[in-house]
Amino acid sequence: MSKKYDVAILGGGVVGLTLALLLARDRLRIALVTPARPTAPASPDIRAYALNLAARQLLESLRVWPENADGSGPSPVTPVTRMWVSDASANAALTFDASEAGTDTLNWIVDVPALEDRLAQAVRYQGGIEWLPERPAAALTVICEGKRSVSREAFGFHYDSKPYPHTAIAARLQCERPHGGVARQWFRGDEILALLPMGGASGHEVALVWSVPHPRAHELLAMPPAALAQGVEQACDQALGAMTLQGQPAGWPLELSRADRWVKSGVALAGDAAHAMHPLAGQGLNVGLGDVAELAKVLHQREYWRELGDLKLLRRYERARQADFAQMALVTDGLFGLFSAPDSRIQALRGWGLRGFDRLQPIKRWAMRQAMGGA
Repeated sequence: MSKKYDVAILGGGVVGLTLALLLARDRLRIALVTPARPTAPASPDIRAYALNLAARQLLESLRVWPENADGSGPSPVTPVTRMWVSDASANAALTFDASEAGTDTLNWIVDVPALEDRLAQAVRYQGGIEWLPERPAAALTVICEGKRSVSREAFGFHYDSKPYPHTAIAARLQCERPHGGVARQWFRGDEILALLPMGGASGHEVALVWSVPHPRAHELLAMPPAALAQGVEQACDQALGAMTLQGQPAGWPLELSRADRWVKSGVALAGDAAHAMHPLAGQGLNVGLGDVAELAKVLHQREYWRELGDLKLLRRYERARQADFAQMALVTDGLFGLFSAPDSRIQALRGWGLRGFDRLQPIKRWAMRQAMGGA
C-alpha cells in the first residue's frame, strides 16, 4: 500500500528545500521529489545570489543561514554595505550607502552551494520530509523545478516567455584589491556588468554577472581564462586591479517569463517555475523565497475544513505573489530597456536622472528599503 503524502514538492533547489522545511513545521507529510539526492558537482559551483533582509529572516527562522560558526575559511555570506552603479554612456553614477538607509547592511551575497548544503542537512534531520525519485500521490503538488520545468508543462500550465537578446555570463574572480563590501555595476552601451563581493567583508573574491548580446557571449565563453579575466578588468576600468578567473564560467540566455496561471486544483508553481526576470536588480531568488513564504502562510492559515489543494485557497497565494512579481518585473524590464537604448538623447536623460536621483535622499532611502525587502 503506497504511503499518503500531504504535499509533494518537485525540485530540490533552494526554493523547494525551503518550502519543505516551512511546511514540515506544520507537521505535514512532505515528499521532496528529485531524480537523486544532491551530490557534489564535477566542477566548482559558481552560483551566488543577493539576498535581502526578508530572505535572510526567513532562512534564519529555519536555522539554515549559511555562516561559519567557527569563523574558519572564507565566509559563504558577504554583507553589502554599499552599491555603486555607473552609466558609462551618460557619464553618471549612483551610490547607495547602508548608512543612508539607517542600517549597516543593504543585502548579503550568498554562496549558493553553501546555502543548499545547509538546507539539505536540515531536511535530512526532519522526520516529516522524505526524499523520493518519483512524484507520489499527494493532496498538493508544488512545482519548484525552475524555468525549464517539465512537470509544469505536463500539468498544462502555459509559460509566456519574452527572450532578451542577451546571455548572462557568470564566473568567480580573485582580485588584486579587496572589494570592501561594495557591489559594483556598470551599464556600458548594450552590456551590463556586475561584480558582487564574496568571501567576507575583507575578501578579494567577486562573483561576476555579465549580461551581453548573444554573439559577444559566445566570444567571451570561448576565451582562455586569462583573456576573459582581462576582458572583465577592462570592462570595469580595473576597479579592483588585476583579476584571476576561478573555476569554469557559465552562461545562460536571459528572458522575462511568467506562467499564465500559478495554481490549479491540487497544484501550485513557485520560484522560477512560475516566473523569471533579468538579473540586473538581483531579486530573482528573493522573489522565489517570497513565493514559498507566502504559500506556507496561506496553507498554515487555511480554514480547518479546506483541503491543502483547494483551488480557492491556492488562489490567495497566486493573487499575492503575482502582484509582487509584476511590480519587480516591470522595474527590471524597464531598466533593461532604458539602459540598453542607443539613442544619445535617452542617454543624456539617463545621466540627468541618475545624478538627480543620487541627490534626492528621501527617494533613495525609499528605494533602498524596497530592495531590502520592505525593511
